[in-house]
Amino acid sequence: MTKHTFSEHVIDVIQERRTIKRFKSDSIPVETIKELLDVAVWAPNHKMREPWRFLLFAGEGRKRLAKAIAADIGKDNKFESGILHNPIQLLVVMEEDPRQAVWDEDFAAVSALVQNFMLAAWSKGIGTFWVTKPFLYSPKFREHLGIQPGEKVIGMIYAGYPDVIPESRPRTPAADKLTLFDK
Repeated sequence: MTKHTFSEHVIDVIQERRTIKRFKSDSIPVETIKELLDVAVWAPNHKMREPWRFLLFAGEGRKRLAKAIAADIGKDNKFESGILHNPIQLLVVMEEDPRQAVWDEDFAAVSALVQNFMLAAWSKGIGTFWVTKPFLYSPKFREHLGIQPGEKVIGMIYAGYPDVIPESRPRTPAADKLTLFDK
């Protein structure tokens, strides 16, 4: 594997960040994750509602997440070994507002928070993988973790030091999808 350097310049971080699916087993200090979350909460959010909360699974706590997943899909599942191997899993939970416009604003804010977290992590040499899986909606899974009615799990983020960093994949230039009104 070639040595990868990590940049703290925002444009570089945005363009260099990769989804990491294979992590080293090295642990990440919980304090580091808290620091990254403190950066992530600077996401734009309408009227400073801050509609998020976090469930962090590290060390032996990963077994609790594995148990919650097993409550929904059974003990013989492909997620358990990954959960127990990957150093960190983070669930990002949003308070759901019954007003559609507020819900949409809050969902956008929490999604921006997740992106901030992923970019901040990358700038520190930590890779991430944002997943949404059917078990996140399961009443059994949610009950095991204290996720309440009226809360939505925006996703689960795996985090760790990258074992493999994939090559970049081309993006469609924005100009190809831009409709300009300048007159």
